[in-house]
Amino acid sequence: MITRIESTQNPRVKQWKKLQTKKERNKTGLFLIEGLHLIEEALKYKAYVKELIVREGTEYSLLDARDIDIFEVTEDIMNTISDTETPQGIAAVCGMKGPTPINIATAKLLLIDNVQDPGNLGTMIRTADAVGMDAVILGEGCVDLYNGKVIRSTQGSLFHIPIMDGNLDVWIKRLNVIGVPVFGTALEGARNFKEIEPHKHFALLVGNEGNGVDPKLLKLTDENLYIPIYGQAESLNVSIATGILLYHLRG
Repeated sequence: MITRIESTQNPRVKQWKKLQTKKERNKTGLFLIEGLHLIEEALKYKAYVKELIVREGTEYSLLDARDIDIFEVTEDIMNTISDTETPQGIAAVCGMKGPTPINIATAKLLLIDNVQDPGNLGTMIRTADAVGMDAVILGEGCVDLYNGKVIRSTQGSLFHIPIMDGNLDVWIKRLNVIGVPVFGTALEGARNFKEIEPHKHFALLVGNEGNGVDPKLLKLTDENLYIPIYGQAESLNVSIATGILLYHLRG
């Protein structure tokens, strides 16, 4: 069924607009995605997609949107609900993913501590997906997973890999008990990552853009690793460093 909405004062439009805030997303369990590619990825997992929002004149007939409520809206409405400068003309309301059971004894995990840049977090999730990691655990201080820029930076990987909030202290101690190696990232007291052999099962702990991983967490790891800098740069971007280490440890 297609419903046309023409007023920015429509209650449904106001609700869509509120989904730009973390408070409303957490309250409703819903979030907004924008752009054809993201929506195509979301529709592969239809249970997540609740509503499709299409700007008048935007082609969407090739999308498999059966049994989903479709709303045709004006350009003003699309501009109102979008958090991008140039809306692509199509958006969707999705439900948040529930908890996913993980066998941590045989898992490859990315643990993220206090990463605050949305682009970095989204890229790290996308990289973890590409590497074939089993889950991403977001520790205290991380930017909201359902922030619009995070979602766009994942390029759809948000829907492919389990991602959950968690107490990293607790997670690392659980991994310690069952013998899954946990590798931290640090500049001091660390080994060159090239000295470490690939592992079938492991966890990589990465941290904040400016301060790195919380020292208390680094004390719980099996090994802390660093990536050599051969040029004049002071450090690597955390998402780039994460990619290098994940691919090395994955083997």
